[in-house]
Amino acid sequence: MRLIMFDMDGTLINSGFAITNSINYVRENLGLEELERNYILEKLNEPDINSAEFFYGTKEFTPKQTKLFEEYYDKHCLSDLVLYDGIAKLINDLKGDFKLAVATNANSLYARRMLNHVGIGENFSTILGYDSVKNPKPHPEMVNKILNKYSVSNTNAQMIGDSHKDIIAATKAGVDSVLVNWGFSNHEKDAIETIEQLEEKIYKKFR
Repeated sequence: MRLIMFDMDGTLINSGFAITNSINYVRENLGLEELERNYILEKLNEPDINSAEFFYGTKEFTPKQTKLFEEYYDKHCLSDLVLYDGIAKLINDLKGDFKLAVATNANSLYARRMLNHVGIGENFSTILGYDSVKNPKPHPEMVNKILNKYSVSNTNAQMIGDSHKDIIAATKAGVDSVLVNWGFSNHEKDAIETIEQLEEKIYKKFR
């Protein structure tokens, strides 16, 4: 069996509005000023930033912050949600040859809802979110969990993501990875720009 794992936000779907508006909603309720959208997205993907500390000034997310975030996100996560151009066709091309899974630092129930909403959810036999593991990406737990579920060796798998968190998680699990540049980060190097390049990389790896 050959397995391809995708990150969700910034890789399959452009969900930037829902995420940034949710973070600003929490900040507003904590009496903090609003942050600019692209700035939030850029910082979200930096592996060495503690998001709780960076966005809300606490060592870890508090129950209040989580509740506020989920309250807003629950209402708005499906609005302004779009698939990146070419993703639907790519998934369609791959699904006959590969087992497809999603490894996301979003909540797995929301992730399933969002992927169903944009019409590709049914193609992923597993959608694993931060709530399904002790350690989200860049820790390799999520990647290893999916490998174990399907008894796939790390050499028969590949991880696709728009963040260095995805690449680090894959590398720690011994899995090949591809960094894409149409998401929330603007990578200077080692990232591909188009779906065609991605498809080429996938088939080159598994040829």
